Amino acid sequence: MEHVDWKVEGMTCSNCALSVTKYLEQEGMSDVKVNPISGAVSFNNPGSPLQQLNNGIRSLGYRVVDETQSGKTSSPFLSNHKQRFFFTLPFTAVLMLHMLDGWLHLHWLMNPWVQLMICLPVFITGMYFFGRSAVKSIRSGVPNMNVLITIGAIASFAYSLTGAILQLGPDYLFFETTATIITLVFLGNYLEDISIQSTQKSIKALTRSQKVMANMIAFNDQHEEQIFEIENTALRTGDLILIKTGEQVPTDCKILWGECAVNEALITGESTPLPKTKKDNLIGGSIVEEGIVRAQVTATGSDTVLAGIIKMVEEAQAEKPPLQKMADKISAVFVPVVVTLAVITFAMNYFIFDIEAGRSLMRAVAVLVISCPCAMGLATPAAIAVGMGRSARSGILFRNASSLESFKKIQQIVFDKTGTLTTGAFTVSRYESSIPEDEFKRILFSLEKFSAHPIGKSVAKAWGGVPPIQWKQVEEMKGVGIRAEDMNGDLYLAGAAKAFPETITEHGHSLYVWKNGSLLGWVDVEDEIRPEAFKMIQRLHAAGIRTIMLSGDLQSKADAVAATLGIQEVIAEKSPKEKLEIIGNLNASAPTAMVGDGINDAPALAKATLGISLSDASQIALQHADVILVNHGLKNLPEALGLGRHTDLTIKQNLFWAFFYNVIAIPIAAFGYLSPSNAALAMGFSDIVLAINSARLYVKKVF
Repeated sequence: MEHVDWKVEGMTCSNCALSVTKYLEQEGMSDVKVNPISGAVSFNNPGSPLQQLNNGIRSLGYRVVDETQSGKTSSPFLSNHKQRFFFTLPFTAVLMLHMLDGWLHLHWLMNPWVQLMICLPVFITGMYFFGRSAVKSIRSGVPNMNVLITIGAIASFAYSLTGAILQLGPDYLFFETTATIITLVFLGNYLEDISIQSTQKSIKALTRSQKVMANMIAFNDQHEEQIFEIENTALRTGDLILIKTGEQVPTDCKILWGECAVNEALITGESTPLPKTKKDNLIGGSIVEEGIVRAQVTATGSDTVLAGIIKMVEEAQAEKPPLQKMADKISAVFVPVVVTLAVITFAMNYFIFDIEAGRSLMRAVAVLVISCPCAMGLATPAAIAVGMGRSARSGILFRNASSLESFKKIQQIVFDKTGTLTTGAFTVSRYESSIPEDEFKRILFSLEKFSAHPIGKSVAKAWGGVPPIQWKQVEEMKGVGIRAEDMNGDLYLAGAAKAFPETITEHGHSLYVWKNGSLLGWVDVEDEIRPEAFKMIQRLHAAGIRTIMLSGDLQSKADAVAATLGIQEVIAEKSPKEKLEIIGNLNASAPTAMVGDGINDAPALAKATLGISLSDASQIALQHADVILVNHGLKNLPEALGLGRHTDLTIKQNLFWAFFYNVIAIPIAAFGYLSPSNAALAMGFSDIVLAINSARLYVKKVF
């Protein structure tokens, strides 16, 4: 099964996206996701030829583009809404002058054949774009908004042409209406493009940072260092690069020589430069603000941290919350319903209200033109594009958009202690053993080098550098510790007191070590509380959110941290299995978010209403929580909750506007209070309102 990511141009609304989705699913593709705003299309291909699928999408009126060639080829004439609008505008402006004949005395414009000749370029341009799209959407079984524009334009043009041929007089001529509808819809689409693209500015900033020049290091026959400037896309894993002050790190790499200060704001949202030295990792896209380093490339292309972040954001943008799925179902039947309403409008005005055919037709055309299924389809993608973009800029990554509705429900947040509320950077403070010190340290190092727990890892780091014991087998016992058997059959265990409680005479230590069930000694470690934790907890309390600490550590240590931070409830000395059960019980009492490291706490995060993990940027791909706070950005937790809530609120505001607009606008047009021209203008601006409302998320205070 091959996963395919494409960029598709030409989609203007949710029905366009539905057409592409339906086609790909009919061809046997699975997990199809289509974003009409960004043009991102992803699916799993069981083995169909990609060129065949490409041709199929082209037959629908859309185009698969090669992003590596974007900007390198010139666009054909009239290939976008801006070009179409400015091409049709002069013809439409001239046509409108005949309505000022009493002032300008342009009698030649009153000639129906002159009006026809001026209208034809506009009509042909409109039909080439709207008409082709309408026909293809009908063939695909998902009629889009272009069907309504096409029917309206053809109806007014055909009525006017009939009037011209039969010489029925000026009351039968609506060529200016045809031209105005087409031109104003092009204007609306052009303004909509500008508005919608503004919702993508954060993800575009990330994408632009993927393509830069790099200083590649090579050596000549005399082993002299040579520097070559190449595109970072040409770099391969293992290549050597030189990065100087003020330059962007071209791709993920590890420092081999030198020291520097790096600004990772693009990835983490934190602009304070971070010191980096030998063996430290640099993330592609970050900026070296001071220093010069030589580094070795560790990842390129789609394997980099930045590419992973972009992919995660794009996947989240393609997700559809339940409300949008309902809106899509309405959009799918919207066009046939509006066509029916237009027919009813003409019939009622002409046959019941005895209004002349021309005016009745114009009211029906106004109904067709003012209806806007796009608004319903863009309500969610526009809001999610801004919300996800702002969050990515702040070092907050949403794995999916379907969890957005969970944010408004959260009443309590459960925190793991170690590595979440504390730094997880333990230092050994005290130890005691019944065997020689060197042997005690060697045993602990040999055991804890296999540990994933922060305490174990810190002990292994502190006491490393000695030859480790060769084990016959090693086992990590969740919630207990590390157990191993040496070549002589002796069993060692390093872990919590509950492993052999009967052997403990001194309780309260961080780590104990046993050999064949006999206690060898204990170790104490110290951990620092994160400096931002106190303020973050206070902000949550101010918002009425209850805080709970759930830890596997000793009750006394957990109580001490909770008292310092003001956490309202403490549950300590719990195994991962017990944590899972506790989260389930808390969920049953109130919607609960869980904040942890995302790896040791993965089951509990999955069980919670909302799982939030703190992660090193380099470990993002390993995370499976709903929300990831990059580089352990605990201070961003309130903003993450606020962005989730306000993005969900913006989606609902947009959907309300979309439904409200259509419910109000269609009757107004049906009763003749809006001309087709004004209806076309109103339709275009309805989408712009959604984009502007969504764009407010960029600057809105969310928490």
